[in-house]
Amino acid sequence: MAKRIISMSSVPYDGYDFPRALASMAACGVTHVEPAFIIGYSGPIDDGDFTADKARKYASWLADSGIACYAFSAHNIQFDRADVVDVYRGRLDFAAGMGAKIINVTAAARADGAAYFRYIEAIARHAEQLGIMIGLENPGDGQDNLFNIAVDGIALLEKLGHECIKLNYDAGNTISHRPVQQPGGVDPAADALLAMPYCAHVHIKDVRLGADGCYIFTPLGKGDIDCASIVQAVSRTDLNLTIEMPLRLHRLPNKQPQRRPEPVPLAEVEAAIRESLHFVEHHLAIGRMSSASWPIA
Repeated sequence: MAKRIISMSSVPYDGYDFPRALASMAACGVTHVEPAFIIGYSGPIDDGDFTADKARKYASWLADSGIACYAFSAHNIQFDRADVVDVYRGRLDFAAGMGAKIINVTAAARADGAAYFRYIEAIARHAEQLGIMIGLENPGDGQDNLFNIAVDGIALLEKLGHECIKLNYDAGNTISHRPVQQPGGVDPAADALLAMPYCAHVHIKDVRLGADGCYIFTPLGKGDIDCASIVQAVSRTDLNLTIEMPLRLHRLPNKQPQRRPEPVPLAEVEAAIRESLHFVEHHLAIGRMSSASWPIA
């Protein structure tokens, strides 16, 4: 098996320019970044941000930093807009220009299901031409989606039937989207394990439920999600993963994201990155050791 790629999402660096974020990540030992262009997670995102010239600029910054790009995030593309295929193609082209092999995106609101199934064929063909996988990610905002929990995602893949479309499961979204203590809710880690055989990639994100009902993003191992079990399960697959920590955000009790007025101090970001990298490497090693000790049938 090829060396597993552990990426770091750029979301902790919301408010910093990309070269500065890359320099900081490199100092923390990060080898791969997942650039995040997520509506609602960072500043304003415009379709004009996804040009070939800008992709070349990002690729140059990556080359200068020594950090590679395997995965790319572009959630919340709205399927109720008439130009959605062109918008999606633009994101795919931009990701390919940075060297990404998978683009992680939410599917669509269930209310937009008809449009999604109408347009996804053309989008999938474009991804295939570029040699990029589409990783469908479960959302965290509580709104009904084509992919709310693992069983929805598995059924969606079966309906789509495209080899270039798989899942990118994120248990850190499940905890707010379908809380286990509410009707229809699931345990985030258990649902992640159910989804894993259908995944092309995995996000590892930890969240703590505050006393005020807000969902607080934390370094790995500091929240309420059993991220250790998820990472150990990943160790027994050939999946690559991304650590995602939207430290500038929290989710309100209504599940909507809210940003701090100011960026998170770099020292705080870097401490969280080092701690979370250690967490992943530690639990990958535990998973490998436990796998090696299993009896052979």
